[in-house]
Amino acid sequence: MAKPSATKNAGAPQTGTDVAIAPKKTPPREAAVEALMRLAAEQPWNDIEVGDIAREAGLTLAEFRDLFPSKGAVLGGLAKMIDRKVLDADNTDLADEPTRERLFDVLMRRLDAMTPYKEALRRISFAVRGDPLSMLALNGVALNSHRFMLAAAGINTEGPLGRLKLQGVVIAFARTVEVWLHDDDPALARTMARLDKEIRNGERFMERADDARRLTAPLRALGRSLMDRGARRHSGDTRNEDEGNPLGGDPAAAI
Repeated sequence: MAKPSATKNAGAPQTGTDVAIAPKKTPPREAAVEALMRLAAEQPWNDIEVGDIAREAGLTLAEFRDLFPSKGAVLGGLAKMIDRKVLDADNTDLADEPTRERLFDVLMRRLDAMTPYKEALRRISFAVRGDPLSMLALNGVALNSHRFMLAAAGINTEGPLGRLKLQGVVIAFARTVEVWLHDDDPALARTMARLDKEIRNGERFMERADDARRLTAPLRALGRSLMDRGARRHSGDTRNEDEGNPLGGDPAAAI
């Protein structure tokens, strides 16, 4: 019997188990982030160079430079990856929950998304703790991320108290992460207790801030009125300054 020709099916469409499915290639930005996290989990943060990250990610220095301007910027890339994982989750089950519960759930989901990088984050946290410039830069990254975390929890960050609310949740989460980094209990009981405490403290602080803002609204309105008068005098405005309500049409509108 003649042997089957090795080229018998050459060029013919392959079907079934004959088709080899190539593994999905990791996008370069994600590859760089994952590479940095692997390196940071094994060696001191200050020993890691951009060339090390590029080699670990299978990128040239030129390719890495197109993606990130620095090693620290890769941490911003990690934050975006974590943001995406949390925001891609189905949050419809939170719609009927109280605000506190919605925020608690969203932030716990963030910690879950951070878990694969826990050892690297522990080492990085220790390394940058004494570097004010790095801490300031990371705070800016955290503000951007938590704006979306609060949005996912249905919490408004606009208005006069929005910035205060946003910075407050960044601080609360950072304090929670300090516990989480050293919490090896699979149930994360200490971490959840700390997060619950931080959220409750934040609620009380925002209530006091809102009360203070309401109480000082007439004074702020009066201050704006006096500044307007000074501006009109300087510009030669001859209108009667005593005409109408000196606080404006409705002082409550300043609240």
